[in-house]
Amino acid sequence: EPVELASAPCLMSEVAQSYFGFLEPGEVLDLLNLLLECERAGAQGVMELARRPGNAHVRLALREIGGDEARFCVLLARHVERLGGTPSTAVGDFYAKLMAKDSLAAQLALLDRGQSWVADKLREAIPKLTDTALIRDLQVMLDVHDANIARARTLAR
Repeated sequence: EPVELASAPCLMSEVAQSYFGFLEPGEVLDLLNLLLECERAGAQGVMELARRPGNAHVRLALREIGGDEARFCVLLARHVERLGGTPSTAVGDFYAKLMAKDSLAAQLALLDRGQSWVADKLREAIPKLTDTALIRDLQVMLDVHDANIARARTLAR
């Protein structure tokens, strides 16, 4: 007598990605747009800090960190478009919070927390992705954020 199976292995490709622990396409786009808004806020804030008078070494480091943030804005927007979404044009709340701080030391401490938040989001998301090009680029973004976290901490001293 034939055995009736609940599902054929060949139908596994039709199972939602979330079944396997991966993000669904809409979730990936939401994540990328959230990161884009955060990076845009960071880029604008850090570049504004870098234009202020003060220690030339600190200003140079901030310009470089701001350049990284801007580069990742472009990267994230390209991935959103490639995946069929529309890149967000919003600036995250981080910008206003950064500008509201009354000292460079407080701003650098907030920059550290903001960069760490993005790095944590990336560490959480990367294992849940299936797109190899996106994984590669987000891993680079994570590595740069980790380096910039260390850099910002030395600037705060």
